[in-house]
Amino acid sequence: MTDIVYKIVPEALWREAKATGVFEGAEIDLRDGYIHFSTGAQARETARLYFGGVTGLLLVAVNVLALGDALKFEPSRGGDLFPHLYGHLPFSAVLWEMPLLIGVDGQHAFPEKMP
Repeated sequence: MTDIVYKIVPEALWREAKATGVFEGAEIDLRDGYIHFSTGAQARETARLYFGGVTGLLLVAVNVLALGDALKFEPSRGGDLFPHLYGHLPFSAVLWEMPLLIGVDGQHAFPEKMP
């Protein structure tokens, strides 16, 4: 499907997880029993729907192959297949992280060349 998936996460939660060495997910992930990710095509809409106007976020890019069979693409919003990780996110799978700032248009500003 895709080689990279993305997680939008509060920076404070991410920093805390890095300090402990394990990312178990945000509150919604813990409640649902898996870590929610988005593909590059889905990330902007995820940000708009669930993080509108929220500051202090990071966009984290994750290598799909490093997650193995624990990552499942399952129907969600509008029947689109969304990546869900059943288990902890190993930091070794993280490709990069960057602040997800809000642009002058009031929307989160994503990298131009995001797969």
